[in-house]
Amino acid sequence: MVHRTIDSPIGPLMLAGDTRGLRVLAFVQDGCPEPDEAWSPDTGGVLDPVRRELDAYFAGRLTRFSTPVTPAGTSFQRRVWHELQAIPYGQTVSYGELALRIDAPTAVRAVGAANGANPIAIIIPCHRVIGANGSLTGFGGGLPTKRALLDLEQGTRRLL
Repeated sequence: MVHRTIDSPIGPLMLAGDTRGLRVLAFVQDGCPEPDEAWSPDTGGVLDPVRRELDAYFAGRLTRFSTPVTPAGTSFQRRVWHELQAIPYGQTVSYGELALRIDAPTAVRAVGAANGANPIAIIIPCHRVIGANGSLTGFGGGLPTKRALLDLEQGTRRLL
């Protein structure tokens, strides 16, 4: 697996993946996360297509990613992450609605935990999940970043 850190309008992002797909897209805050010692730097450009798509997304020119993703997680987490990708650009759903969509209406907290464990931010759009009352709730990149991403997608803010 290869990795690289890129600059973005919302701060540095760490990417990691291989020829099968992206496995990690994480917010780099205070030096964390650190690349796994088994990973090597992306000197061959494996992650260049992801970078180009992210640049287009931040510029408001891309609303659906084509980057293949291969997140590691439990079968329940992968169900939640798959459903996150079905949330249309610019729209939000509550944790309860997300639980209903995966046919697990009593698993709202488990859905929240799976959402929080999402290893591929932005492309698997966990930022599109909000509280039942419409409030912004926890986000790995911080609530201001979550607001900025939602505003970008709803056309009320430009990031580039």
